[in-house]
Amino acid sequence: MTHTIDLGRIYGPSEDVVVREIEGEIVIVPLAAGIGDLEDELFTLNETGRAIWSRLDGRRPLDAIVRELLAEYDVPESVVREDVVGLLQELLDRRMIVEKS
Repeated sequence: MTHTIDLGRIYGPSEDVVVREIEGEIVIVPLAAGIGDLEDELFTLNETGRAIWSRLDGRRPLDAIVRELLAEYDVPESVVREDVVGLLQELLDRRMIVEKS
């Protein structure tokens, strides 16, 4: 069953991944079978993804992260929401993030 990202919920990195910064890029490495995608063992984030990931602490709901990004970047709210939901949906589908209680 696929779950849909909800901006009112809290998400954080899965315990089944290791995250490293290499030459300014965030690289997510799956540690367990079935995490990520067999075709892409490593998952890298661009600058936008990095800004989102750095705030994904498992304590704040996504709408708070969206507000932080809006305060920092001069981008329309619809674009920020679309970027956050799009990235996190992909990470959730790949089981690289999990919903926190």
